[in-house]
Amino acid sequence: MDVLVLGGTAWLGGEVARRGVSLGHTVTCLARGESGPVPEGARLVVGDRSTTEAYAELEGRRFDLVVDVARQPLHVRTALDALGEHADHWVLVSTGSVYADHASMHRTEATSLLPAFEGDEAPPELYGEAKVACEQACRAVRGDDVLIARSGLIAGAGDPSDRAGYWPGRFALAAEDGGPVLVPERRDVPCQLTDVRDLAGWLLEAGLAAEVGTMNAVAPERRLEEVLDAAAAVAGFAGERVPMSDDALREAGVEEYMGPRSLPLWIADPEWAGFQSLDDTLARDAGLTARPVEDTLAAALAWERELGLARTGRRAGLDRDDELALLGVSRD
Repeated sequence: MDVLVLGGTAWLGGEVARRGVSLGHTVTCLARGESGPVPEGARLVVGDRSTTEAYAELEGRRFDLVVDVARQPLHVRTALDALGEHADHWVLVSTGSVYADHASMHRTEATSLLPAFEGDEAPPELYGEAKVACEQACRAVRGDDVLIARSGLIAGAGDPSDRAGYWPGRFALAAEDGGPVLVPERRDVPCQLTDVRDLAGWLLEAGLAAEVGTMNAVAPERRLEEVLDAAAAVAGFAGERVPMSDDALREAGVEEYMGPRSLPLWIADPEWAGFQSLDDTLARDAGLTARPVEDTLAAALAWERELGLARTGRRAGLDRDDELALLGVSRD
């Protein structure tokens, strides 16, 4: 099969391309090429998707499947203008951030959406609105003949966000230095970690199988407690875990869920209580499977070790010295 990945040099797009090559497909990646090389066996077409000129090298080709991971409406629209009528199947990777309600549990695809971003290129804080616009653009050109995969938190090796990898990495570092690990007191909250390999494989398989519609492409829901236990086991950590309350974490200036000086996956705000609670029924019925969370966390740990367990300035999580200071533990 002839597969075009719009992206293919960054994380998820690269994994889609890698999986496609491994399955024997002819894989082309169209990207600026600034995030790194394409996987071995794939072909890179360099282009800036801000204009349809980026697709000139693909003129005259027809693809069995196009997989688009773009977050900017302009990039999605130019792809559809150039290729929308030259692909048998089309997959847009969207996000659960499109929903207007993040408080409710087990949200289905019928949950109300944010208003669509009306411009071409949205700032990061309007990510959800931009993805709504991307979805609308796909439907405007392809009608019902498109698979919109609303992903959740993606995890595994290569994760640029530092979120899911924080926990196995931190438990592994603590196993080495003998200190405790700070954990949120609130651990009965939902948590959905979708392995990047599972998602990438399914995007290809479902797309080529002509699956269409809108689906929450997420792993089954777990409790954060289960994920932390699995992360500790993968890291070989048997030391002390020190819980800290929501109020204490907030007073200490620790951010929720993501970003610098955060406690990844911890959510205390009731307005976001269901952020990691998406109904996966439709995608599961369409063949999306989830490997054991231990496998995902083991891959994330290997990536953390490659980056350096004790590194500072994480994109998400607490530096080790900061964590121990919050716990009142001296490194001396």
